[in-house]
Amino acid sequence: MQYLHLGPRHEHRHLPNAVLAQTMHLLVQPLPALVEELQREIYSNPALEVVEPRRARCPRCGTALVANQCPKCSRPTSADPAEPIVFVSPREDHLAPLPWRGDDAPDPEEVALTQTVDLPTYVARQISPDLHTAQERRIAAHLLSNLDEHGLLSITPAQAALKLRVPLSAVEQVLERIQQADPVGVASPGPREALLAQARHLAEEHEVPPLVFTILELPNALTLLAEQDVKALAQVLRASPEEAAQAREFIVQNLNPYPAQAAWGEQRLGTPPPTLAPQPPDVVISFHNNDPNGPLVVEVIAPLNGVLRVNPLFRQAIQQVPEEEREPLRHHLSRAELLVKSLHQRENTMLRLMRLLVREQRAFILHGDEHLKPMTRAEMAQRLGVSESTMSRAVAGKLVQLPQGKIIPLARFFDTSLPVRAVLRRLVASERKPQSDAELARRLKALGFSVARRTVAKYRAMEQIPPAHQRRRNQRTSLPLAKGS
Repeated sequence: MQYLHLGPRHEHRHLPNAVLAQTMHLLVQPLPALVEELQREIYSNPALEVVEPRRARCPRCGTALVANQCPKCSRPTSADPAEPIVFVSPREDHLAPLPWRGDDAPDPEEVALTQTVDLPTYVARQISPDLHTAQERRIAAHLLSNLDEHGLLSITPAQAALKLRVPLSAVEQVLERIQQADPVGVASPGPREALLAQARHLAEEHEVPPLVFTILELPNALTLLAEQDVKALAQVLRASPEEAAQAREFIVQNLNPYPAQAAWGEQRLGTPPPTLAPQPPDVVISFHNNDPNGPLVVEVIAPLNGVLRVNPLFRQAIQQVPEEEREPLRHHLSRAELLVKSLHQRENTMLRLMRLLVREQRAFILHGDEHLKPMTRAEMAQRLGVSESTMSRAVAGKLVQLPQGKIIPLARFFDTSLPVRAVLRRLVASERKPQSDAELARRLKALGFSVARRTVAKYRAMEQIPPAHQRRRNQRTSLPLAKGS
C-alpha cells in the first residue's frame, strides 16, 4: 500500500476547512495538553507571539486588561442573578510559564515528550462517560488495546466479539462511540475508512465537495490519490479534470489516513506516559462579590498568560525579502493565522457552552446532585447549534471547579443518574432496617424516580453501597453488646 502524504502544505488555500479541523482538535484538549501544544507552536513558529498581560487587550472585545481580567466582560450584563458572567481568564495560578525564547530554549523533541497520555488512554477518557456497563467498558478496553501504531483497528469486530464472548452488535455499538472520538477516524479498519470518517465529520459543519465521498468510497482510493494522475482520476469519476483536482486537493489538505499521526505529531504509541500531576480545572465557577445569591462568575481558563496573536512585524518582514524566499515565511504565517483563529473558535465554543450550562444548572452548582436537571449532550448541541461530535469534544476530559472549591468533570453536568443516586444515598443513610433493591425502587418511585430494581442495584454498586443482606450483617456487628452478656 502506498503512503499518501497529507501534510500541512498551503493551509491558507483551504482556511475555513483547516480552521474547522484544527478547532475540533484544540476543542478536545484539556488545559494542560493545550498549554503544551501552544508552547511547542510558539517556540517553533516565529510568526506567533504572546502579548503579555500588562500590554494585553481582551481577545473578545479589545478592552485593555486590568489585573489580568477584562473590566467589561467580567461585570454583570443583566440584573437577573440566574444570568452568569462568563469570560476568558488567563489566571496565573493555573498556567505554566510562557514558552522559551533564545539560547536557553530546550530541544523541540524534548518538549514533545511532555505528552501525558498514550492514544488508547486519550480516547478512553473521552468515551468513558458514555460507557454505562462493565461489558461496554471491557469491550472498549479490548478494542483500544488493539490499535496499531497508526491508530487503526488491527482486529475485526467479529474477532473481538468471539474473543470476549459478547454479541457482535454490542461490539459495534462501542466501536461506533470510539470512532466518534478525537482523533477523527481512530479505530477505523483501514486508511481509506479513516479518510471517509474524517470527511463525514467535516461535512457535519462545512461544505465538502461531493466528489470527495465518491473517491473515498472506491476500493482503490489511496492508489488513485497517491498516483497524482488527475486525468486518470477524472476518468474514473466521470468528472472534469478541474473537479477531480479540487476533490483530490481537499483530501490532501484536510484529511489524514493515519489518525494517530495526524493528532499526535511525533507522538507514537508504546511510549510510557510520565507521572501525571493533578490536572488544573478548565473552568472556574465562583460567586460574584462573594454573594451566593448573586450571579455566578464563570472563568474559562485561557491556556496562556497573555494574548496569542500573529506578530505584525513578521507580516512586514515577508514583504522585505526576495520573492523566492517568501514561501517558508508564508507557511509560518498561514500556520500562525490558522492556530490563532482556531484557538478563538475553541474559546467561543467553551464560552457559549458554559453560559448555557451554568444558567440551566445553577441549582446543581449551588446545592448538589439532587438538583441536577436532566440534560443530554445531544440536547445541548441542538440548543447551541453545533454537532453532537463537537459537543462531545467540548466536554471530554474537561474539569470544572465549583464555588465550594470542589473540582468535578464537566461530563458530570450530563450524568442523568446523579439525582436518583443522591436520593438513593440519602434513603440508605436514613434507613433503620436495610431495604432490598426492590423496596428501594418502590420508595424512589414514590419520590418521582421511576427506576427498575436492576437499575437500583447498578446505582447502588456505583455508590459503593453494599447489598441489603450485607448492610444487615454490618448493622448487627456494629450494635453495642447488651448488659450482662
